[in-house]
Amino acid sequence: MEVRIEVTRQQVEKIFGLEEYWCQCVAWSSSGTTKSQKAFVRIAYLRKNFEQEPTAREVSIEQGIVLPCRPPEGIPPAEVEWLRNEELVDPALDANVYVTPEHSLVLRQARLADTANYTCVAKNIVARRRSASAAITVYVNGGWSTWTQWSGCSTSCGRGWQKRSRTCTNPTPLNGGAFCEGQNVQKTACTTLCPVDGAWSEWSKWSVCGAECTHWRSRECSEPAPRNGGRDCHGPELDTRNCTSELCSHDNPSLLTIQPDLSTATMTYQGSLCPRQDGPAKLQLPNGHLLSPLGAGRHTLHHSSPAAEGADFVARLSTQSYFRSLPRGTTNMAYGTFNFLGGRLMIPNTGISLLIPPDAIPRGKIYEVYLTLHKQEEVRLPLAGCQTLLSPIVSCGPPGVLLTRPAILAMGHCVEASAENWSIRLKKQSCEGTWEDVLQLGTEPCTELYYCQLEAQACYIFTEQLGRFALVGESLSMAASKRLKLVLFAPAACPSLEYNIRVYCLSDTQDVLKEVIQLEKQLGGQLIGAPRVLHFKDSYHNLRLSIHDMPSSLWKSKLLASYQEIPFYHIWSGLQPFLHCTFTLERLSPSTCELACKIWVWQVEGDGQSFTVNFNISKDTRFSDWLVPDSEVGAPALVGPSAFKIPFLIRQKIISSLDPPGTRGADWRTLAQKLNLDSHLSFFASKPSPTAMILNLWEARHFPNGNLSQLAAAVAEVGKQDGALFAVSEAEC
Repeated sequence: MEVRIEVTRQQVEKIFGLEEYWCQCVAWSSSGTTKSQKAFVRIAYLRKNFEQEPTAREVSIEQGIVLPCRPPEGIPPAEVEWLRNEELVDPALDANVYVTPEHSLVLRQARLADTANYTCVAKNIVARRRSASAAITVYVNGGWSTWTQWSGCSTSCGRGWQKRSRTCTNPTPLNGGAFCEGQNVQKTACTTLCPVDGAWSEWSKWSVCGAECTHWRSRECSEPAPRNGGRDCHGPELDTRNCTSELCSHDNPSLLTIQPDLSTATMTYQGSLCPRQDGPAKLQLPNGHLLSPLGAGRHTLHHSSPAAEGADFVARLSTQSYFRSLPRGTTNMAYGTFNFLGGRLMIPNTGISLLIPPDAIPRGKIYEVYLTLHKQEEVRLPLAGCQTLLSPIVSCGPPGVLLTRPAILAMGHCVEASAENWSIRLKKQSCEGTWEDVLQLGTEPCTELYYCQLEAQACYIFTEQLGRFALVGESLSMAASKRLKLVLFAPAACPSLEYNIRVYCLSDTQDVLKEVIQLEKQLGGQLIGAPRVLHFKDSYHNLRLSIHDMPSSLWKSKLLASYQEIPFYHIWSGLQPFLHCTFTLERLSPSTCELACKIWVWQVEGDGQSFTVNFNISKDTRFSDWLVPDSEVGAPALVGPSAFKIPFLIRQKIISSLDPPGTRGADWRTLAQKLNLDSHLSFFASKPSPTAMILNLWEARHFPNGNLSQLAAAVAEVGKQDGALFAVSEAEC
C-alpha cells in the first residue's frame, strides 16, 4: 500500500511561517500505530553578493600570490572553484597552485604565465555566482648585462675618448617592471701614442779584420727607434766586407760567438779555491760517508785586463746584429770574461743579476758575457688584452753560446701572485725580434731549457739559452693586483714662491726606483717622504691623487680640480715607467719654509695610501738615507770563486755526497726540503746534478749577504747521523 501527499510551499508558510518544518507519515490499524522518521524540509538559496572578492594585483616574478574568496551565504553551502581566463584551475595538474580550506587561491611562485584574469565561482543546487575578475600582472624588473670591452680610442694620435656600454637585458623589464638604474655607457679619457718611424744611426767603425778575412760595421735603428706602431728602418743594419791583414787566417780552432779578448792572462796554480771574504766565517759540514774527500786540485783562472774591458767590449758587441738595441753606455750594463769557473754579473741598485755556475761554460772556452737592463721605450714588447708587464726587460748574452748547465737570471717583479688571479708567462725575444712564450709559471715546463722560481718580490730564471727576457702577466679576475711604489719628490732648493711636489706611481721594482732617483738628482729633487706600496687592481678604475690640509695662511694650491687622475690603462700596461702627477703650490711669503699637508693616493673603489708631509723645504734631509749613493754598489762583475759564497771544494763535496740516493734519505731531496725548495723537486731531478741546481739557486738568492751557517746547518741536518764535524775556513783554503 502506498500513500502520497502533496504539500505546497505556500501552504506550509501559511501555517508554519518561513521556518523549516518536518513531515512524518503515521500508519495505524486495529493492531496499533507506527510512525516514520521525521523528514525535515529547508528552503535552499544562494545569495548574490560575495562576502569577499579577489582584487587585482601586480607582483614581481617568483613572488607568492594569495587571492582570497569568501562565497555568498547559501543553503546548502556553496562549493567554490577558480577560473583563469575562463578556464578551470585544477591544482591536481599544477603543483604551483593550491586552494586553501577558506577557498583562497595560492600561487607559490608567480610566473610570467600566471599573468591572467582570475574569477572565483560559487555554486549550489539553487544558483551559480561569479565574483568580479581580478587581473594579476606578473612583472620583471630589468637587470644590466655585463660591460662590453672598451672601444678603441677615438683618435689615432693624441688625446681622445673610449667607451664601453651595457644593456638592460639581463633580464629585460616586462609587464611594467622597473628599468635598470645607472648609466648604460661609460666614457674615459685615453691617449694614443703617436707613431714614430725609425731612422738609422751613423755607421760604427769597422771591426778588426777577423780570422775569416772579413770585418764588419753596424748601425742601429735608434735615431729615433720606431715606437708606437711606427715603421722600422729599411736597409741592412750590418755591412760586411772582405779584408786582408796579418790576423787573417783560414784556421778556426775554437768557435766562439764573440772573439775573446786576446789580452786575457792565464795563471795556473794548485790548491783549494775559497771566496775572498773579510770575516773569519767557517762552513761546518759532517765528516763521514756523506762527504767524500776531494784531492788537491789543479785549476786555471783567467783574468781580463781592466784597461781593455769597457769600450773594447762594447765595440765588439756592436758587430752583432742582434744587439742593435743595446745601450752604448754602461750605466745599465755589466759585462765580464768568464771560463769554466763561472762568475756573476750585477747591475747595481736594480736587483738584476746573472749567475754563471761553475762548469756552465765548457772547459777550454772563454766567453765574454754581458747583462743589460733595457729602457722600456727602446724595446717593443707587444701586449694583448689584459696582459701587463710585471718585470724589467733584461738581456743577457751573447745568445747561441753553449752552456752545459743553466745560468740563473734574477730580477724583481711587481705582481701579487696567486694562481686563481694570474696567468704569468716568461717571454723571450727571438733573434728575429718576435716575442715568444717559453714558460707558463705554475704548469709543467714544455721544455727543460727554462724554469722559474717566483718569490714575493723577485724571480729566478734558470736558462740554458741566453737572450732577452721579460715576465708578463694576464689577469684572470678583477681581484688581480700589482704593487705600485708611491714616491714623493720636491726641489731641494726653492728660490721662487712656487714649489712643486711630484708624486711618482711606479712599478714596485728596484730598477724603476733607481731610474727615478737618477732623474730626480738631475732635476735637483729630494725625497720628502718614505715610499709607500699600493695594491692596484685590475678593476678598470683610475688612480686619483689629491692634496689636503695645507695652512691657507701660508700656502695655496694651484690645482683647479679637487683631484688629479691617472688613467687605468696607463698604469696597468706597465709600459710607462715614470708616471707621476705634480702638485704646484705657492708660498704667500718668501719667508715661509715649513710645509705641512696630506697627500692622498687611491684607486677608485680600491686600495689607497696617505702621506703626511711635514718638513722644512730649505734644510730638511731626513729621507736622504733612502737614496743609495752610486759609490756603494759593489763590483758589477765577479769572476771565479769570488763570485760565490760557498767555497769551491766544499761545494764539490756537497754535490758528490748528496747527488747519489741516500740509504736513509740523506740526499739532495732532503736538502731541498730543508731549504723550502721541495716544490721544485721535479725540475732538480731533471738535471744531471740536482744538488748543484739547489746550491746555484741558494747562491742566486743569498748573495752577497747569505748566511753560510744556516746552509751548513741544513747540510748537517741531512747527514746528522754522522757524528764528527769538520770546519774549513778561509785560512785553511
